[in-house]
Amino acid sequence: VRDCGSVVSIAVLKAIGVNGDGKREILGVSASLSEAEVHWRTFLEKLQVRGLKGVELIISDDHSGLKAALRAVLTSVKWQRCIFHMAQNAQAYSNKKSMREEIAQSVQDIFNSPSKADALDMMKSVALDFLDKAPKFSNWLESNIEEGLTFMNFPREYWQKLRTVNTVERLHREIRRRTKVVSIFPNPESCLRLITALLQEQHEDWINGHKFLNL
Repeated sequence: VRDCGSVVSIAVLKAIGVNGDGKREILGVSASLSEAEVHWRTFLEKLQVRGLKGVELIISDDHSGLKAALRAVLTSVKWQRCIFHMAQNAQAYSNKKSMREEIAQSVQDIFNSPSKADALDMMKSVALDFLDKAPKFSNWLESNIEEGLTFMNFPREYWQKLRTVNTVERLHREIRRRTKVVSIFPNPESCLRLITALLQEQHEDWINGHKFLNL
């Protein structure tokens, strides 16, 4: 967007929720020059002012600004770290490029365990297996894996839907496709207006469509 005579990138924040009927909704959208904690915190606080309550789980990637805002605003709500992004992040701790696929698969195998206890047991086994050949990965795994296992605290029939941010990523792709046509917006407000219109359309489709979860 153009801002104060310069062309800059802006951060567009979006929140998606699943209501009591098991259907997805667009809860809110915000645009700002920053994706830092203060933007996320203000965004979450506005959602609460508008009536957001009864939140049982937050699912996101490992964004430091968002995590800090969640700790400040939604203190007692459980947090699930996207397991797809975790498997990707894990590969950065590989000593060799040829080992990345093996590491990613090991992490996926942990998340596919039949229970949280089994997942933690497998984590210990995997960490021990990689201790000599990829010690940084072993340390990362032991320190981070439980952030990706929160979904296992919920009924098993919901697991597949609660462990990734796939819904958000699909929405991102559609918004990028539609905003790419504009190339450069004249101001942040025009960008937000277009994206809000797109999200309103998606919201209506979700509300009038099939259930996301059979609660």
